[in-house]
Amino acid sequence: QLQLVESGGGLVQPGGSLRLSCAASGFTLDSYAIGWFRQAPGKEREVILCINMSGATTYYAASVKGRFTISRDNAKNTVYLQMNSLNADDTADYYCAARRSWACPGPMGEYGYWGQGTQVTVSS
Repeated sequence: QLQLVESGGGLVQPGGSLRLSCAASGFTLDSYAIGWFRQAPGKEREVILCINMSGATTYYAASVKGRFTISRDNAKNTVYLQMNSLNADDTADYYCAARRSWACPGPMGEYGYWGQGTQVTVSS
Protein backbone atom coordinates (compact mmCIF):
# COMPACT_ATOMS: atom_id res chain seq x y z
CA GLN A 1 0.00 0.00 0.00
CA LEU A 2 1.36 3.37 -1.02
CA GLN A 3 1.05 5.90 1.74
CA LEU A 4 2.56 8.80 3.64
CA VAL A 5 2.34 8.92 7.40
CA GLU A 6 2.96 12.07 9.42
CA SER A 7 3.95 12.04 13.05
CA GLY A 8 5.29 14.39 15.68
CA GLY A 9 2.36 16.72 16.21
CA GLY A 10 1.01 17.69 19.58
CA LEU A 11 0.54 20.49 22.06
CA VAL A 12 3.40 22.96 22.46
CA GLN A 13 3.76 26.26 24.28
CA PRO A 14 4.34 29.50 22.39
CA GLY A 15 8.00 29.83 21.54
CA GLY A 16 8.51 26.10 21.54
CA SER A 17 9.61 23.71 18.83
CA LEU A 18 8.36 20.56 17.17
CA ARG A 19 9.69 18.30 14.48
CA LEU A 20 7.22 16.59 12.22
CA SER A 21 8.11 13.51 10.23
CA CYS A 22 6.64 12.29 6.97
CA ALA A 23 7.45 8.67 6.25
CA ALA A 24 6.65 6.93 3.01
CA SER A 25 5.78 3.30 2.56
CA GLY A 26 5.28 1.44 -0.67
CA PHE A 27 7.30 3.92 -2.71
CA THR A 28 10.53 5.86 -2.47
CA LEU A 29 10.43 9.57 -1.81
CA ASP A 30 13.59 10.35 -3.74
CA SER A 31 11.58 10.44 -6.97
CA TYR A 32 9.22 13.07 -5.64
CA ALA A 33 9.15 16.67 -4.61
CA ILE A 34 7.59 16.93 -1.16
CA GLY A 35 5.46 19.67 0.21
CA TRP A 36 4.29 20.44 3.71
CA PHE A 37 0.85 21.96 3.95
CA ARG A 38 -1.28 23.13 6.80
CA GLN A 39 -4.92 23.87 7.36
CA ALA A 40 -6.00 26.01 10.24
CA PRO A 41 -9.58 25.89 11.54
CA GLY A 42 -11.87 27.71 9.14
CA LYS A 43 -9.13 28.35 6.62
CA GLU A 44 -8.04 26.80 3.36
CA ARG A 45 -5.15 24.42 3.11
CA GLU A 46 -1.94 26.20 2.19
CA VAL A 47 1.53 25.09 1.20
CA ILE A 48 4.16 26.30 3.63
CA LEU A 49 7.37 24.64 2.49
CA CYS A 50 8.53 22.29 -0.18
CA ILE A 51 11.69 20.46 -1.07
CA ASN A 52 12.64 19.32 -4.53
CA MET A 53 14.12 16.00 -5.54
CA SER A 54 17.67 17.23 -5.14
CA GLY A 55 17.01 18.32 -1.57
CA ALA A 56 16.79 22.05 -2.13
CA THR A 57 14.08 24.03 -0.40
CA THR A 58 12.31 25.86 -3.15
CA TYR A 59 9.44 27.52 -1.35
CA TYR A 60 8.79 29.15 1.98
CA ALA A 61 5.53 30.77 2.94
CA ALA A 62 6.18 34.22 4.37
CA SER A 63 4.52 33.24 7.62
CA VAL A 64 7.10 30.53 8.36
CA LYS A 65 10.27 31.86 6.79
CA GLY A 66 13.11 31.98 9.29
CA ARG A 67 11.30 29.68 11.70
CA PHE A 68 10.53 26.45 9.80
CA THR A 69 12.87 24.28 7.78
CA ILE A 70 12.31 21.22 5.63
CA SER A 71 14.77 18.42 5.06
CA ARG A 72 14.79 14.97 3.61
CA ASP A 73 16.60 11.76 4.46
CA ASN A 74 16.26 9.51 1.44
CA ALA A 75 17.96 6.64 3.25
CA LYS A 76 15.12 6.69 5.79
CA ASN A 77 12.51 7.52 3.14
CA THR A 78 11.41 10.38 5.35
CA VAL A 79 10.96 14.14 5.10
CA TYR A 80 11.05 16.37 8.16
CA LEU A 81 9.55 19.69 9.11
CA GLN A 82 11.41 21.46 11.89
CA MET A 83 9.27 24.16 13.46
CA ASN A 84 10.79 26.71 15.83
CA SER A 85 9.45 29.79 17.58
CA LEU A 86 5.92 28.51 17.31
CA ASN A 87 3.02 30.83 17.94
CA ALA A 88 -0.74 30.50 18.12
CA ASP A 89 -1.09 31.24 14.40
CA ASP A 90 0.75 27.99 13.69
CA THR A 91 -2.06 25.96 15.19
CA ALA A 92 -3.32 23.73 12.37
CA ASP A 93 -3.43 20.28 10.91
CA TYR A 94 -0.20 19.62 9.06
CA TYR A 95 0.04 17.43 5.99
CA CYS A 96 2.84 16.21 3.80
CA ALA A 97 2.29 15.37 0.17
CA ALA A 98 4.33 13.99 -2.70
CA ARG A 99 4.44 15.38 -6.23
CA ARG A 100 5.89 13.24 -9.00
CA SER A 101 8.12 15.99 -10.23
CA TRP A 102 11.59 17.33 -9.68
CA ALA A 103 10.27 20.77 -8.71
CA CYS A 104 7.71 22.23 -6.34
CA PRO A 105 5.45 23.60 -5.05
CA GLY A 106 3.17 23.46 -8.10
CA PRO A 107 -0.61 23.09 -8.02
CA MET A 108 -2.04 21.23 -5.05
CA GLY A 109 -3.91 18.94 -7.40
CA GLU A 110 -0.63 17.58 -8.72
CA TYR A 111 0.27 16.00 -5.40
CA GLY A 112 -0.67 12.38 -5.80
CA TYR A 113 0.00 11.15 -2.30
CA TRP A 114 -1.14 12.76 0.93
CA GLY A 115 -0.67 11.84 4.53
CA GLN A 116 -3.54 11.74 6.98
CA GLY A 117 -2.35 14.83 8.80
CA THR A 118 -1.02 15.53 12.26
CA GLN A 119 -2.42 18.16 14.57
CA VAL A 120 -0.27 20.92 16.03
CA THR A 121 -1.68 23.10 18.78
CA VAL A 122 0.27 26.05 20.11
CA SER A 123 -1.12 27.20 23.41
CA SER A 124 -0.07 28.07 26.91
